[in-house]
Order: sequence, then structure tokens, then C-alpha cells
Amino acid sequence: MMGGLLATIFSMMAGGILGAVICLLVVGVVLLLLMTKDKHNLSALQRLSTRIGWQRAKMAKHNIYRSGPLGRTAWGKFQIPGLAAASQLSEFKDSYGRPFALLFYPSTRHFTVVINAEPDGASLVDEEQIDIWVAHWGQWLASLGHEPGIVAASVTVESAPDTGIRLRREVNHNIQPGSPAIAQAMLAEVVQSYPEGSALVSARVALTFKGTDRNGKRRKEDDMGRELASRLPALTQSLNATGAGAARPVTAQELCETIRIAYDPASAVLIDEARSQGMAPELQWTDVGPAGTQAFWDKYRHDSAWSVTWQMTQAPRGEVFSSVLSQLVGPHNDIDRKRVTLLYRPLDAATAARMVEADKRNATFRATTSDRPTARTMAEARAADRTAQEEARGAGLVNFGMVVTGTVMTAEQIPDMIAAIDNLGATARVLLRPAYGSQDSAFVAALPLGVVLQSHLAVPAGLREAL
Repeated sequence: MMGGLLATIFSMMAGGILGAVICLLVVGVVLLLLMTKDKHNLSALQRLSTRIGWQRAKMAKHNIYRSGPLGRTAWGKFQIPGLAAASQLSEFKDSYGRPFALLFYPSTRHFTVVINAEPDGASLVDEEQIDIWVAHWGQWLASLGHEPGIVAASVTVESAPDTGIRLRREVNHNIQPGSPAIAQAMLAEVVQSYPEGSALVSARVALTFKGTDRNGKRRKEDDMGRELASRLPALTQSLNATGAGAARPVTAQELCETIRIAYDPASAVLIDEARSQGMAPELQWTDVGPAGTQAFWDKYRHDSAWSVTWQMTQAPRGEVFSSVLSQLVGPHNDIDRKRVTLLYRPLDAATAARMVEADKRNATFRATTSDRPTARTMAEARAADRTAQEEARGAGLVNFGMVVTGTVMTAEQIPDMIAAIDNLGATARVLLRPAYGSQDSAFVAALPLGVVLQSHLAVPAGLREAL
């Protein structure tokens, strides 16, 4: 506001009244674009800049990707597009002798390890045990702020249709030739009928570390692999108390299969079939990407499927129970594959203390400067005070977000999928907005790859939040 006033004064001094009026109109339009916000708290200027950026990318055909020997890339590989294009995959063994995949991003100097979890679920579990799991999960998130070099963490819960091949392999392996015919017929019927409508739910945790030491010196992959090899056992063991089940590191082969299926869901049947015959597909990191993709304004086409990605613009208000996301992360008949990713950026103790005190002062100022403060203003002041008290007692502070990706096999299924996600978002009490103009980048962010979006922004995150 002060800058616009000064610009108006200088324009009047240089060009007279007409120059001042024109400058005042320009300043007024800019302020109007900044102050006009929608229900997602996005200003008109932000929406306009997103639309302009999308049109520029579309005109330059940056939204179209073709790979492989007949593609547009010079190296002839099926490389992952977008933010993870330059990623490099290697494999090491931790102190328990378990192999784990290590992702390296040269542009940001980040290293990522992925942990596979097998959640126990809340069915037939006492509320007391669920409360214990939630408390340990909060403690685990708080401990991330004390982990040396950690940048971000993400939790990806994916639901997909079960192919039934694993069940058939297990039954055929354990059936006895001399068993009664009726028992064999019953098992054969179970193998044929059980996979119909059933779903497979998986959970993965990605931890991203910075590739520099305390002195700012860059670290090599071998050095980072040796350090994380000694830290992974403690990280996986601490996850066991959160209800994540038997947590273990994801191998390079498993990560390749996961990303390959994400871009080409039709390959899931082929991969499961190969495993059932004892022939695990040997995939390379340069071959797990799609053969072709095309990003639209509100959807994403990749190989054999269509996807739409949403981003959370408002977290649940009021009290949040442990089952608030149960329907959102669960399987749905109108969605072939669904991926819900929670993004966390842990803050160190000094930054957390400074932020909670600043939030407390701002909330108290808004509540005391008005003669008749609103109920929401008073609630924000009380919440900020409780947050400051909890942080002073040792609680951690993390910035968090959520990305939801729905995938269907045909374009005709997209309207039903969008309606389903809208309804599921309402049950979770979150406000979801499609990632307009950046569906390809949002799709990568929802994968368990540990991509830190803030490190890839053209405009600094602090400036974007100020706008």
C-alpha cells in the first residue's frame, strides 16, 4: 500500500494528474487482485499467474512427454518425467543386512529412503490401543525434528484392485493332491470369486535428507548410504509402535515396480503373474517411466490410465479423531486406484518455538484489537495459546499438506471419480482443490519418491505465502 502511494506521488510529479490517475488505477487493480480470494484462500493474482503459466507451457508443448526409442528424448530410455526425471537410484544394506533403495536428486542434493509399512488396521481394536498408536505417531513426527539432516517426510496410502494372482499362488502351493474333491472344488471357487471387488491397501513412508554435512560440504551417495544404513533400523523400529506393523526398507526392485505400476496400471497383472511363476521382473530405474504422458488443465493422461490429483487447501477444523481419514484412504468402487499422500516438513526446536510465539502474538492481537471479536477469532487465539504451551512442554511442530490422486482406466470414468473424491473429501472434513495447470507435478508429488515441492518452485515459498 505504501509503495503504491509513493509510486502515485512520483507519477504525479513526473507526468502530472493524468500519470497519477493511471498509476493509481494500476495500483488499485493489483491490490484488488491480491485482496480478492476464493474459498481455497487463493487470490485472483495467484489464479491468473497459474493460468498464464499453464498457457505458456502448453504453447511450448511442455505438457506432452514421449520417451523410449521412438520418443522425443535423446537417450531413448523410459525415464520418469517431470520433477523426478534426474533422480538416480542405488541400493545399499542397512546394519541388519536388509537391502534398501536410495534415491538421489542432483538438483536439490536430496536423498530419499522409502519404508514399507503393513498397518494393522482399526478393525476389532480397542479404542485404548488406537489412542496409544496415535500418541506414538505424534511422538514419531515430533522426533523427526531432532533427526540430523532430515528435510521432509511423506506417508502414502494406496488402494488398488487385487488381481487375485497372489491368492491363487498361495492356494496352489499349499493344496494337497490327495485332499477330498469337495475341498479342492471349494478352494477353486474361492480363488475365482474372492478377487472380484476386493482391494489391496499398501502404505509407504518416504524420508528425505539433505546431502550436505554440518559444514555445508556435499556428500556422495556412498557416504550417505553408509550413514543411513546405521540409522534405518532405529527409524523402522520406532514405526512399529505407531500401528504401522512390521516396517522394513523398500528395495530398489520393489520401488521400480511401484513406480512402473503407478504410471501403467495395466502392468500390475503382468508383474504379479511373473512373480507367481517365480520370475521377478528385473526393472531398471531408467525403464520404469511411461512411454507417453499428456498433462491437461484438470487431468493427466499416462500410458494406460487417466488420473486427477487434488491438493488440500484447508485442514479439518475443530477436534480431529483418529478415524477422520478412514473413508478417504479406503477403497472405492468408482476409483480403480487411489493414492493419498500426507506431506510433512518437520521444523527444528528453535524454528518451532519462534513460529508458535509469533502465531500466539498475532492471534492475541486480532482478538484484542476488536471490540466485538468473532467466535472464530477467539477460537484461533485459544488454539494458538494451547499450541505454544504444548511446544514448550516438548511437542514437535511440522508443516503438513495432503495430495490425493485418483486413477481410472478410461476417460468416461473420470466424472464418477471426481464426484467420489468430492464426497470423500467432505467425510474427511478437508477442502480439496484440483491441481489446475500442474497435474503432472502433483502426480509425482503423490508418489512415494520423497519429492520436496518447495525446493522446485520458481517463486520462493515465502513470497508465495505472502501473496
